[in-house]
This record gives sequence, structure tokens and C-alpha cells, in this order.
Amino acid sequence: FAQSNKEEIEFYQSIFGMEKKAIVSEFIQLDGEAATQFWSLYDAYEVERKANGQKRIEVLDKYANSYLELDDETTETLVSEAMKVRATQTKLINKYYKSMKKAAGTKAAAQFYQLENYFASAVAVTITEQIPFIGEFDW
Repeated sequence: FAQSNKEEIEFYQSIFGMEKKAIVSEFIQLDGEAATQFWSLYDAYEVERKANGQKRIEVLDKYANSYLELDDETTETLVSEAMKVRATQTKLINKYYKSMKKAAGTKAAAQFYQLENYFASAVAVTITEQIPFIGEFDW
């Protein structure tokens, strides 16, 4: 993952975003004004989510580039940055849940909440499976 460049990351995020939106639209069925408001909020959410995802990738890139020379200060910085990314993700989902509840109702907002937590968990597991634990490859 350390070799990914910004253009590749943006390309994959845009593809995932489009596929993801299709999945969400099949799961969350809305009509009329509720649908218009929901999708407007969803698109705004995706912009913020992708920006936060970019920060996650930057943290992972820093981790990969400093893995063999991790000292306490660098490790603390990386963990702190990773915690901020995770907290931001949770805050985003919660923020948009509340907005979507007002705009499209409790059921649609709950479905959004459920799906986003599922996607976030799936991405977290995938990333975790791909990166080595600290000290795993110490020479």
C-alpha cells in the first residue's frame, strides 16, 4: 500500500463510491422529497468520508515508510493520528444519521447507519489483514 500514489487512491475511491452508492440505493428505498434530501445528504457525507479515508491512507503510508525504524515518538504519532481518523469516521456517521433522520425518516437513517458501519468494519478488517503488526518483521 505504500507505493500507491494520490491519483490511484482517488481513482479507487471514486469507483468504490459509485459501487457503494448503488448498493445503498438498492437497500434504502425512498421516494419524492425524502429521496432528494437523503441523496443530497448522502453525497455530502461521501465527500467528507472520502477526505477522511485519504487521511487514513496517509497514516498507513507513514506507517509503511517508517515501519523498520519505529521509535516511541513516531509510534505515538501514528497511533494518535489513527485514533483521530477513526473518531472522525464515527462522528461523520453519527452526524449524517441525525440529518438523514430529519430529512428522510428514522428507518432510512437507521439503514444508512447500519450500512456505513458495515462498510467501515469491512474496510477496517481488510486493511488490518494487509498490514504487519508492530515488531512482526523486526530483524
